[in-house]
Amino acid sequence: MINQKIAKIFNEIAEYLKIKGHLEKENAAFKLRAYQKAAIILGNLKDDISIVYKKDGINELKKIAGIGESIALKIEEFLKKGKIKYCEELKEETAIRQIITHFFETKGVSLEELKKNAKKRKIIYSRFTKPAKQLLELAGSIEKAKKAITTVAEWAKSRDLDYAIETVFKKWLELGRLKPKEIVKKPFYLNNPMVWSETKKKWFVIDRYGEWLEFADKKSEIEWRIVK
Repeated sequence: MINQKIAKIFNEIAEYLKIKGHLEKENAAFKLRAYQKAAIILGNLKDDISIVYKKDGINELKKIAGIGESIALKIEEFLKKGKIKYCEELKEETAIRQIITHFFETKGVSLEELKKNAKKRKIIYSRFTKPAKQLLELAGSIEKAKKAITTVAEWAKSRDLDYAIETVFKKWLELGRLKPKEIVKKPFYLNNPMVWSETKKKWFVIDRYGEWLEFADKKSEIEWRIVK
C-alpha cells in the first residue's frame, strides 16, 4: 500500500509539472519523466519500500534501478513524515491552473490543446484566472472547486447548454439539486416509433398514419435511440 501511495504522489507531481508548464526546457522535461518513471517503478515493485529503506536507508533505495538521489529523498520524506512537501507546494502553486485546466477538460479540451490555443491567442488564458481564483476561495479547496465544475458541466451538457466558470457561481446554491437530464432510449423499427402493450405483451410499430401494426420481426432489429 505504501508503494502505491508514493507512486500516486509522484504521478500527481508529474501532473502538476505539466500544468505548471515550461516543459520546453530540457531539465524540466527530464524532471517530469523522472517522476513518471519512479511512479511506474514503485507501482511494480514487489517489495514493500519501507522494508527496503530499513535495510540501509537512502543507499538501499538508490540501488533500485531508475531511482536517483532526489527521488530517494522524496521517498524517505514520505516514510518519515507521511507526506512530500514538494507535492504540496506544487499543488498550491498550480491551484488556479488546475481549476482552469479541469474546466477545459470538461469541454473536451486537453491540457496540450489548451496550451497550444493559449499560445496562438485562440484562448485568452488570463480571462479565466480571476473567476477560477474566486471559485477556489468560494469552494475552499481545489477538489471541491473541480467537483462543482463537473456538476455544472454534466447538468449543462445534458441540456445542450453552454457554461462558463461563472455559471458555477450562479448555480452554487443549487449544486445539490443539479442533476443531468435523464437520457431516455426509445424503440424504433425502420424509422417508425414503437410501443409495448402490457396487456397483449407484444410490441407494436406505429406507422405514419398512426396505425398500430404488430411487430413480427426479430427483437435484434429494434433500434434504440437516445431521446433527450
